Amino acid sequence: MKTEQAGAGGPSLSKAETAYRWIRERVADQTYQPGHKLVLAQIALELDTSVVPVREAIRRLEADGFVTFERNVGARVAMVDPGSYTQSMETVAILEAAAVAQAQGHLGADDLDAAEKINDRMRALLDDFEPAEFTRLNHEFHETLYRRCPNERLCTLVELEWDRLNHLRDSTFSFVPERALESVEEHSRIVALIRVRASAQEIERAVREHRSATLRSFQNSQTPIAATPNVHTDSRKDKS
Repeated sequence: MKTEQAGAGGPSLSKAETAYRWIRERVADQTYQPGHKLVLAQIALELDTSVVPVREAIRRLEADGFVTFERNVGARVAMVDPGSYTQSMETVAILEAAAVAQAQGHLGADDLDAAEKINDRMRALLDDFEPAEFTRLNHEFHETLYRRCPNERLCTLVELEWDRLNHLRDSTFSFVPERALESVEEHSRIVALIRVRASAQEIERAVREHRSATLRSFQNSQTPIAATPNVHTDSRKDKS
């Protein structure tokens, strides 16, 4: 997530909103690692504001699941819960699929050309794979499609879950590099569906399945391989 600055003539952000975005960005890009203590006075000093808006921002971040608060300890960046990754991926699959489906009528040729160029850059990384850069471009590709969604609230929810994923894991593709090629091919199919003006339902289904396939690949990679039984262990029992 990129912290937005109010443009000339545009509505200015409240101090609490500015603090919220500033902290959330640092949690998402892991400047603030899990367990990092958030000192309100220090953050207020960096933002040149009082502690009050920072405290309000911390409360919002706690509600979003980015921060935990303990009595006599204070606010800390939430620790990584393995189950949270699955939940966020499932949530992104639903929300982003709906956002891209709504965006299809607002995506122009320039948007789709830009998405394909990003995907080409991702494809070029496959020979000498760089998970972190591939993940960054992957986010850029998806953002190019969903950002045209006219439902601003839906876009905000998608971005919130993307930030949560960034906090939970640096790169899914570092765990399942074999998924990268499939992902690039699926990107091409999604863009092709939008170009031919496929139905919103078909586009939503394609995006949702794309996200779900990445989650399944990750889950499979984390499943321990069952130990092969030693056929000789019980040889004496077989002879008895």
